[in-house]
Amino acid sequence: MALSDYLTTFGQYLKAKHGEKIYKLSLHADVTCPNRDGTKGIGGCTFCNNKSFFPNDMDPNTGITEQIESNVERLHVKTKARKFLAYFQAYSNTYGELKYLQELYAESLKPDCVIGICIGTRPDCVSDEVLALLNRIKDLGYEVWIELGLQSAHDKTLDAINRGHSFADYQDAVRRIQLYGINVCTHLIAGLPGENKQMVLQSWQRVMNEGVQGVKWHPLHVVKGTELAKQYSRGEYQTIDRDTYIDIVGDALVQTPKEVIVHRVMSTVARKELLLGPLWTEDRWPVMSGLEARLKQAHKKAV
Repeated sequence: MALSDYLTTFGQYLKAKHGEKIYKLSLHADVTCPNRDGTKGIGGCTFCNNKSFFPNDMDPNTGITEQIESNVERLHVKTKARKFLAYFQAYSNTYGELKYLQELYAESLKPDCVIGICIGTRPDCVSDEVLALLNRIKDLGYEVWIELGLQSAHDKTLDAINRGHSFADYQDAVRRIQLYGINVCTHLIAGLPGENKQMVLQSWQRVMNEGVQGVKWHPLHVVKGTELAKQYSRGEYQTIDRDTYIDIVGDALVQTPKEVIVHRVMSTVARKELLLGPLWTEDRWPVMSGLEARLKQAHKKAV
């Protein structure tokens, strides 16, 4: 049995829609974040070091076309993949001059093998002008997803991790995105400072109440070069353990409606030379097995 036997995974959804396995191309654009450039703050979120998002063997200073070509070549050799999604992951990829964003998205969609685009961003960086642009791309037949980094629905937590936006900002963004019929995937983190299981599940329920199309789960990584790393070294923060992560995310997955697409149940490990903890994230398979067992058990009880 696999996770896809109990819930709708992103890979399962894409294969059913496009007829074959679709792979993401992780791209690094020349954008920043209002929580870094001084518009709302400096330094970014307490856990954020965007170097941890980018593959070791790629230069983030190369252009989008070159990044795509390198990614496609690597993935084709490894998997024989033929179709891809352009994935703008690091920083806030709807934040910037509209003309630049239009050129950025257009360049990423030029190759025939790219069938859509995933845009990672913040709830307070989703303007109506950018939504209209993404809507035009969607109307051309491309797969379009906006991935909103919420992390928590609790404003106290958002303040503690220096997010620079509120849950109300997230609600406003989701509702405006929905007016355009664009898919929304919300990112949630288990293991944030000061949060317990109940709080994490409350965040998940509030996200479900907004009617989003997808959700993505992450354990909180402590990486070098962040404020969280300083807190961790001073003993002010302890990382979430594997069993607790499985318990929390497992409960959420059991209750996730079939129509909500689960993009990921555990983020890939941060670059090893930057990761301070939790070290169990270096091996994702015990987590996957634990979550599958939780879903299987819940399925048997329901039957």
